[in-house]
Amino acid sequence: MPGGWTGLILTALVVFLLSDVLLSFFGNGGSTTISYTEFTKQLNSGNITKIYSKGDAIEGTLKDKQPKPDGGKGDYTEFTTQRPAFASDNLWGTLQSQNVEVTARPVVQQRSFLANLLISLAPMLLLIGVWVLIARRMAGGMGGGAFGRKAPPKPVDTSQGERTTFQDVAGIDEVEAELSEVVDFLKNPQAYRRLGAKMPRGVLLSGPPGTGKTLLARAVAGEADVPFFSASASEFIEMIVGVGASRVRELFSEARKVAPAIVFIDEIDTIGRQRGGGGGMGGHDEREQTLNQILTEMDGFSGSEGVIVIAATNRAEVLDPALLRPGRFDRRITVSPPDRAGREQILKIHTRRVPLAEGTDLDTVARTTPGMTGADLANLVNEAALIAVKRKQDAVDQENLSEALEKVQLGAVRPLVMPQEERERTAFHESGHALLGMLQPGADPVRKITIVPRGRALGVTLSTPDTDRYSYTEPYLRGRIIGALGGMAAEQVVYGVVTTGAESDLEQLTTIARSMAGRWGMSDRVGRVTAVPNDSQSPYGLAAAPTTLDAVDEEARRIVAECWEEAVALLHRHRDRLDALAAALLEAETLDEDAAYAAAGLGRS
Repeated sequence: MPGGWTGLILTALVVFLLSDVLLSFFGNGGSTTISYTEFTKQLNSGNITKIYSKGDAIEGTLKDKQPKPDGGKGDYTEFTTQRPAFASDNLWGTLQSQNVEVTARPVVQQRSFLANLLISLAPMLLLIGVWVLIARRMAGGMGGGAFGRKAPPKPVDTSQGERTTFQDVAGIDEVEAELSEVVDFLKNPQAYRRLGAKMPRGVLLSGPPGTGKTLLARAVAGEADVPFFSASASEFIEMIVGVGASRVRELFSEARKVAPAIVFIDEIDTIGRQRGGGGGMGGHDEREQTLNQILTEMDGFSGSEGVIVIAATNRAEVLDPALLRPGRFDRRITVSPPDRAGREQILKIHTRRVPLAEGTDLDTVARTTPGMTGADLANLVNEAALIAVKRKQDAVDQENLSEALEKVQLGAVRPLVMPQEERERTAFHESGHALLGMLQPGADPVRKITIVPRGRALGVTLSTPDTDRYSYTEPYLRGRIIGALGGMAAEQVVYGVVTTGAESDLEQLTTIARSMAGRWGMSDRVGRVTAVPNDSQSPYGLAAAPTTLDAVDEEARRIVAECWEEAVALLHRHRDRLDALAAALLEAETLDEDAAYAAAGLGRS
């Protein structure tokens, strides 16, 4: 800023002038250093008018200018010299005879009381100054607090660029219908108030990451065409207690000024976790104060008439009950991954600006991507476009989408050269997975088999259902375990030994077997109870008595043992199909669905 630069220049000028004055008073100025011999010579010739002495140091002034000694340029009148300690001349007598004015000061000069006080306080003043500087910078970084003020929150500017609307949202029609009522209320509040209907205070969007919660909030603001305030819950938390609550007050105050308005808080579980988990200090107290302020703003004595709060979280189960009661978050909307039709609509949205080659079938891609969220599908389309650019294509075709899907689901291809023996073992391992998947009634169809190393795996077998599944039967889960054991069982049948290649398979089937026995009531011994918490990070959490957990573990082992026996028996019975599938895989390295079923001599059921 111009004013800031002007002040800086003036300050620098003042400092320079003061320094020059101080140097002229306390420094040597333009005096010339001469030898004591030269000094004696000038004194004896009567060319010195006055001198100033402090100890053995002598400063003085000449009557007439003299050329600088040692060949220096110019003349001098002011000089400085040092009297040797061994000099025995009668300097005082000579000075008197030449009528030289003599001024002297003691070597050790006593400072005034004020100077001593300033010197003693200087370190403390310096520390205070540094502390104030750091505090101001921290306050500026935090955007406010006790030491500085942050600019008031402002609505998100939707006038620049494209405005997000419900046309940009697909695959979650039921959620869109719920939010359409909120939009209609914001557009026509009088129609609702005439019948005594109150505007919902808050809408909580919960669901897995990538399902479009933030996109929905932007679409609501775009459709309603009202001021939209966006904030992340983590922005409210600071080390200084009270800053978060102050920011919440300021946010809602600004929103009330332009009501009707929407306040969007992302990842609200950061500050909205259930209270009462023990005493806390620092950030814990700050989090609770911030949560209390949000509760008060949403439904307190002050109220926030005309302000709708939309919050998003991936973990609605950890939120405080006071936050979820009617009057605060009146509506709780679960945003789930899209179904097959929804995935196709999402793919159409993300390919609006991506040129597609003729004959590209998005329905096929949607059919082979169960469980993928909107963010996953957007990444899939982008990966396909990157592949097309690398190949210098003018449009994205079906092969690009298929290769991008393999990269996303299976991992990138590794340039790993395996010995022939390792390739054969990997081929039998993957053929075991695939063959048992083909033989299990009701199992997911095998889509692709490959022995090309991808990611951390030496080979991959991909199986996906034809339609989305929302619940699983016990026979289906046992079939999943048998299919996961297929690789290890094939190694046992063909080579008589097993390798470490089944590590990820064992992790997968262990989770399924333990959940069958401890979560889904599929064990008569454990009973129809939930003994293992729904938390993959703590499968042995104390959700039940230790004896019950032991029973869950034993039942999981029993289920896996029974599935192992069945897997080995099936592969012995169909050894010819296993060999044929492995041979075809060794030759082609990658088999798609039709080629895999043909090589095994099986048809799609």
